[in-house]
Amino acid sequence: QVQLVESGGGSVQPGGSLRLSCAASKSSFSNICMAWFRQAPGREREGVAVISPFGGLALYVDSVKGRFTISRDSANATLYLQMNTLKPEDTAMYYCAARYGGCGVGHFSVSQYQYWGQGTRVTVSS
Repeated sequence: QVQLVESGGGSVQPGGSLRLSCAASKSSFSNICMAWFRQAPGREREGVAVISPFGGLALYVDSVKGRFTISRDSANATLYLQMNTLKPEDTAMYYCAARYGGCGVGHFSVSQYQYWGQGTRVTVSS
């Protein structure tokens, strides 16, 4: 069982930055593929970024490339999402997720992740 708890959401103006955190179960942290998803009102949940268990592989959806950075800290069993140059279209509930097994370009689907946090809200508005 993997427990995930997000924090760090909030309201920011366009062009601003936020850093999301996701505290995970320490015993399983080094064995799990992790990801950030987001869900805007009226839209399906979409994968934003994926990172391999030891952080050597980080992948992004095209809409956030060059603006968002996913990272993980094994010592603190925490996943991060640094979000820069935020746009109104980044407004959504953001979720961290985890899975055992493969971790790569084919792992941006909601159905592939067994463990989810409760979400943290990000609002980008002037």
